[in-house]
Formats: sequence, structure tokens, C-alpha cells
Amino acid sequence: MHAYRSQTCAALRKGDVGETVRLSGWVHRVRDHGGVLFIDLRDHYGITQVICDPDSPAFSEAEKVRSEWCIRVDGTVKARDESLVNPRLPTGEIEVYCREIEVLGRAAELPLPVFGEPDYPEETRLRYRFLDLRRESLHANMVLRSDVVRDLRERMWDQGFNEYQTPILTASSPEGARDFLVPSRLHPGKFYALPQAPQQFKQLIMVSGFDRYFQIAPCFRDEDPRADRSPTDFYQLDLEMSFVEQEDVFATIEPVMRGCFERFGGGRKVDQVFPRISYAEAALKYGTDKPDLRNPIEMQVVSKHFAGSGFAIFASLLEKDGTEIRAIPAPGGGSRKFCDRMNKFAQEQGLPGMGYIFWREVEANQENRDKIVDPRSREADSREIDEILDPRDRTWIVGAGPLAKNIGPKRTEEIRRQLGLGVGDAAFFLGGRPSEFEVVAGRARTVIGEELGLIDKDRFAFAWIVDFPMYEKDDEGRIDFSHNPFSMPQGGMAALEGDPLGVLGYQYDLSCNGYELVSGAIRNHRPEIMFKAFEIAGYPEEEVRSRFGGMVNAFQYGAPPHGGCAAGIDRMVMLLADEQNIREVIMFPMNQQAQDLMMNAPSEPTSEQLRDLGLRVLPRD
Repeated sequence: MHAYRSQTCAALRKGDVGETVRLSGWVHRVRDHGGVLFIDLRDHYGITQVICDPDSPAFSEAEKVRSEWCIRVDGTVKARDESLVNPRLPTGEIEVYCREIEVLGRAAELPLPVFGEPDYPEETRLRYRFLDLRRESLHANMVLRSDVVRDLRERMWDQGFNEYQTPILTASSPEGARDFLVPSRLHPGKFYALPQAPQQFKQLIMVSGFDRYFQIAPCFRDEDPRADRSPTDFYQLDLEMSFVEQEDVFATIEPVMRGCFERFGGGRKVDQVFPRISYAEAALKYGTDKPDLRNPIEMQVVSKHFAGSGFAIFASLLEKDGTEIRAIPAPGGGSRKFCDRMNKFAQEQGLPGMGYIFWREVEANQENRDKIVDPRSREADSREIDEILDPRDRTWIVGAGPLAKNIGPKRTEEIRRQLGLGVGDAAFFLGGRPSEFEVVAGRARTVIGEELGLIDKDRFAFAWIVDFPMYEKDDEGRIDFSHNPFSMPQGGMAALEGDPLGVLGYQYDLSCNGYELVSGAIRNHRPEIMFKAFEIAGYPEEEVRSRFGGMVNAFQYGAPPHGGCAAGIDRMVMLLADEQNIREVIMFPMNQQAQDLMMNAPSEPTSEQLRDLGLRVLPRD
């Protein structure tokens, strides 16, 4: 018999009754039922119940074992009584009568429990991550991650891609985040950079004549942590293709994503059609370039209903260039309590508040008409009010709230009809320059959808966001790249001769349930267009040649048109595992301060290490 096990702790079934077996694993828990000990023995594969009574030669040793001791058990497989069968376990019809126990590794007092899923401080969980990973949910997440990576590889191979590895030590590149720098011992005063992405190398692979490349690539970015982003490193499915247009990339990655989510999504619906939404449309309707399409709310521009109205705040705002009023429909949100709560939300986000209207049904009579139409209002003289408040009707749908009172029943009704709302519904309004309120509007849309139960939780909703602007203005008014700097501008060189802020790129993201999962572009493979694109962003030709010399040089020797994308594996698994924090799907994550508490990283270098590198650490002021 094998030194440690003849089967795993998930393998035994009723057909094995009577067999002598050897199992090894961890003590999941021990239960004492009237002098009879029940030990749940756990390994990577599952759990088997081990029973030990006073007649067993191993009883005295079994009395000593504690939770998370690593032990070996020899025994005989027995069938459980019918009333004691556990249908939740694959091994639930049997138990192993213990005849011998060997302790392979004792466990000290546990700093956190492994049995069950208690909510424990994150600092403790990360410091003892090797124990945290023994918990059922985290263990399942890591197995899921492994399965997803294998699935992605198989799907890429099936489409004729080859996997190649690109360097980890490279040169700095403007990818939108800070680099991690690595000092060179052989070249004092010079530094490597850990790659933010294999961007330049995968393009060079295309220039080298390898038609379809992919890899499961580690990427390193010195970023601030978020719930959906690791502050140091992450993994992505990275791919590149030659002689392709944008739609070819979509046709390649869509079945990979769709198939993976269908296989590991736990039965949740996966949208079969991935709609194309322009960046401008996404910003208008959803307030974000990664919309959650499970939420049916779409924002609309309603400026015309407020221009020249009795609501002076919006009316005067619209007299300024570049301003507009947007409405966020809220089906089912027609109560003053909910509207006041959302107004408070906007204030917490740094805005003065959100105007609102909610609609209710009232009896059609003169008393209610007098309440609705303020005779002092400029809106009260409209001859069209009778079309809204027809005295022949039995009931009227009317807007309520200060904003409705100010703009009058006609404008209120026009807003309701434009938004497709009815009795019991509401709408919220934000105004100004879109750049000043768009992000908050997007958050408000999400909160409204969540609180009103409008979001379909049993669904993965994908959407391509396309037509990204190539450039944007930074806080100091300078033109900079807004997305991937190596993208081909739509219209080529001619597009770069006009207003930079009007240039669109062949850039695209794939969003799912409010997260960006894929980002990519058709690449700028023409040196003259590349020099011009970087010049607009403030990079002269000599700097481009200096920083990207390898790629610029390669493009002079027959570069093919090419494009690709990268899918974030960590975020994919986070969605598939239904987790809210990306650390729950990373084996050994950093904490919120980008520290590895288990390995004590980052750590101070030794004096000898600094001498070898010709470096010294200066204290910060």
C-alpha cells in the first residue's frame, strides 16, 4: 500500500464497503458522540467521515487529534446506516472505521478558523493566507481559477493560436499607470521596468511573421487598489492577430468569453449577442464606459423641457455653452422617501443634489387642478394644459415635487412621455457640463437599479464599447492619450490634421455586468502616423524613437496590419465566483496598502544589496 493514501478523501463509495484503505489529509473537525469519535478528514478533493470507538486500537491516538492536524488513517470502509447518510457529500453513504492513525503534522492554536466561513479581519486572513486558503469557499475559487485558465488556453489553441512568452524585464512604456522599476547591477544608474502589458512585444511578434499569438501574461502596474483591481500585478489572456480588422478580433474573442462563462457561470444566462455601443452613447445613457446592461435604466437628455422654464436653476444653466440636463428614469421609485434618499446620495457624491419628479394618480376635479396649476406660474397660461388635465377624464397622472411645480404640468407630462414612465415611477435630474456630473449620474443609475430591484442578477450581460476618443485634456489643459497610445486613429493620417479631441481610435473594451473585462485595439503599424499621433500628445519623434526604438525600427521592415486585445483573468474569475473583491480569487494577494503581510513585502534592502546596485535610500521629507 502507498505510504500515505490508497484513495483520496473524495473517492470512496458504497461499492468500496469492506475494503481496507489508507487516507491522508487534515482534520476538518472532530465530534465526540458519547465516547465515539467522528473525524471529518479533508484533502484537496473532498471529505470522508472517519469513525473511531473505544474498541479501536487507534482510539487513544484519535483522542489527541485537533482541528487542522495533518494525519494518516488506515481503516475499513463501512456503509452508514440509512438514517445517517449525508446526501450533501459524495462520500456520504460510507464511513471509514479507523484502525490506525499516524500524525503527519501537528497544528498550533489556529489564528483563524478554517471550518465554516466566518467573517474575519482581512489583516489576519492575509497574514495567514495559507490557512485562509484551506477554507471551502477560497479553495473552490482557486480551483475555479485554474479551470478557467485551462479552458481559455484550450479555446485559444482550438482557434489556431500559438502560445509564446514575452520578457518580464523590459523598458518603461506609457500604459497609463506607474511602472515598477528594477535597478540593473551590470548597468549602474539604469533600470528595467516590469511590463504593464506585453504590448510592444506582442506587436513585434506580429512583425516577425507569427500570425496568431496568445499567452496567459503577468502584468505589473503600480496602481491604487480597488475592489476589482490588484495594486501590483494581475494576469490577462493576451492575444494579437495579423491581417485583421476590428470585427475579426471581436469574432475571435466573443466565443472564448461566451463559452467560458457558459461553462463556469453556474447556470446563469449568458447573453448571446454582444451589442456595440459607442463611447459617447455609453457615457450619455449609462454614465460610464463599462455599463451594466442588466440594469434596464437608460439616461436621456431632457434639456428642451427645462429651457426657458420656471425652474430658474436649470433654465439659467442651459444658457451657458456646453451644458445640458439629463434624466435618470426610476421605474417604481415614485415615493418622496426614495427621492429624498437619492437626493442625499448625490450630495454625498459632492453635488448640490438631484432634482426629481415622481408621478401619481389623482381624481380629475377642480380642486386637484387648482393644486397642480399654480396661477402665478408662467406655465399656467398655456392653452395646452387642458390636453394634459382633461376634465373629461376620471383620473390624471400628475407629477409631484418642487421641480414639477416649477415647470408646470405640460412640461412635466412631456418628460414623462419621453421617458416612458407612469404612475408610481420617478425621474432624477442632473445638469451642467456632462464631464462634471456624468460619473455621479452613472453611480446614481446603479444605486437606483439596485434599490428598486431592477437588476437581473442571474445574467452575464456583455457589450462592446467602441469609438473611443484618441485624446483627452489633462487637468492642466494639455492634450494626452485617453486610451492605448499604440492604436490606429480612425481615418489614418488625415484624421490627425484636425481637432485632436475629435479623433476616434480603433479602440474597444468589452464590459460585463459593470466591469471592464477586455480591452484592445487595431494597432498603429505605420511609423509616420505613429510619429504624428505621439507628437500631438507632446512626444517628439526623437523621444518616440528613444522610448520605443525596437518597435519603431521593426515597423520600417514590412509591418502587417494587426490588432488584438487582453482579457483580465482575475476579474473574469471574480464574476464567475460571484465575489465582490478581487482578492478572493487571487492565491496570494496584497492588502489595500500593496503589502504582502505573509512574506513581509516590500522589505528594506540590505546594505550589501544597495552597494551592489550603486544605490542609496534617501529619507522622504
